[in-house]
Amino acid sequence: MSIRVLLVDDHALFRDGIASLLSTWGIEVAGQASDGLEALQKARELHPDLVLMDVKMPRCNGLEATRLIKAELSELKIVMLTVSDDDHDLFEAIKAGAQGYLLKNLRGEEFMEMLAAISRGEAAISPTLAGRILTEFARQETRPPTVSIKPDLSEREKQVLRLIAQGQTNKSIASNLYVSENTVNYHIKNILAKLHLRNRAQAAAYAVQQGLADDPASR
Repeated sequence: MSIRVLLVDDHALFRDGIASLLSTWGIEVAGQASDGLEALQKARELHPDLVLMDVKMPRCNGLEATRLIKAELSELKIVMLTVSDDDHDLFEAIKAGAQGYLLKNLRGEEFMEMLAAISRGEAAISPTLAGRILTEFARQETRPPTVSIKPDLSEREKQVLRLIAQGQTNKSIASNLYVSENTVNYHIKNILAKLHLRNRAQAAAYAVQQGLADDPASR
């Protein structure tokens, strides 16, 4: 992966550990910051591809820092990397503009896969949190427009939609269905077009609302 990362965490030892891990994967650590205000300054100076942001920090926490950075550098990708699995922190991070929310108890291989998903333009949510955020999206802000209860989706498209709602990445969906990632991308484009939706978050919300997310008989 050819991405430049800014690490933001108030624990220097943790930052050093993540920096070392990323380095072994060939990922450049452009800089480090110990709180949200320093993160904003470093983001302005370094223009990284990705910010890995802790939530609980002194002076300026990760949620506020995400809002500040996104207000100035909207194209910059921010993913929370935290011990907090609190629903409020999770939802506020996404509302602030974060592209993902990862818990620090991820295994190394899971973390690497999430970073790869981010570099492909996908969201990155720890699997244990995916259900919560999709339910919230279905109930609130990303509620999709009204569409037919029985849209003209193929059986394969229903399978893809169900796996999206479970928080799986395109690579994981491809592996589950024994197809290529290009084929998964093709199916997602068709799903969005048929349902008149803008993005995969709305597609996931639709699946949750219609019971397609956890009902195999609906596939």
